[in-house]
Amino acid sequence: MITIKDIARAAGVSHTTVSRALNGSPLIKPDTRERIARIAAEMNYVPNDSAKNLVTQKSNTIGLFFSSIDQGTSSSFLMDALKGIRQTLNENYLLTVNGIDDVTHLGRVHARRYDGILVMSQTERDNAFIYHVQAGGIPLVVLNRQLDDPAISNVAADDRGGGRAAADHAYELGHRQIGIIEGRAGFKSSAERRLGFTESLMAHGLTPNPAHFVQGDYSIESGYEAMIKLLEQNDRPTAVFCCNDDMAIGAMNACFDHGVSVPGDMSLIGFDDMVFARYANPPLTTIRKSVFEIGREGTKLLIEQMERPDRPAVQRHLGSELIPRRSAAAPAVASRNRDSI
Repeated sequence: MITIKDIARAAGVSHTTVSRALNGSPLIKPDTRERIARIAAEMNYVPNDSAKNLVTQKSNTIGLFFSSIDQGTSSSFLMDALKGIRQTLNENYLLTVNGIDDVTHLGRVHARRYDGILVMSQTERDNAFIYHVQAGGIPLVVLNRQLDDPAISNVAADDRGGGRAAADHAYELGHRQIGIIEGRAGFKSSAERRLGFTESLMAHGLTPNPAHFVQGDYSIESGYEAMIKLLEQNDRPTAVFCCNDDMAIGAMNACFDHGVSVPGDMSLIGFDDMVFARYANPPLTTIRKSVFEIGREGTKLLIEQMERPDRPAVQRHLGSELIPRRSAAAPAVASRNRDSI
């Protein structure tokens, strides 16, 4: 097998110069780097990454950990996050995807195994894992959940503002009976979206009706089942905010199956603006929270931390935006101007 020393002899330089040239060091002149690279190619040199990693103490592995892979993490959410991360991460890195719930022994998560870790967090139950990673000196960025710790880098969206914007939009359309299908219980995003939603109702002088608050779990099925509960009520809402797009699609199908027109009889508003939202029938009005952007920005931060371990932690909060489409409209005349929810 061809080694760096073989290339050094052929090029008439030291093996240190060859090593630096093949790693793109600015200490080596461009023409020298090019000549050494050409000689290495002619000799069919293949880098020994394992040996290199032993020297540099690097694993070339990035860990992506979710609160849970099989509960509360939809396939569309997972794919958007992975796209944002993969687009930003150097192809030389191996990306592993795991659920925090699946980590049976925290001692297996250490700096020799991971060069950096991204945590797509939903709940405070993740904190034990997060602080274990931090204590182990592994570069770390927490995504998706606002973490009130200035010592840990964090990228999250404005869930509370998004919930407020959804209720504001329904009110501005003329709805006075506005329901909500909540996300998974215990998730910070669920609580924040509900809080923003409730704040909007009260700001508009509306009294929240507990019967119009129905628990979901971010799955399509839970959106379907929650909407049926709302449709069975005598004084049902005329508009419903679903705390993610998956549940909104489930709710939309429940309406169709029960002869309820969207948006003629029921307006629906989602959250996330997943790719499928614009192709729903009717296209889904939603709150844009770019999971792709969260993944991309978080990966940029992680790379910066890996390159500069002494860099101070950074908190980035990405905005949310109402995307009006055709699933939400003014209520039927008989439903307008009611004073309670």
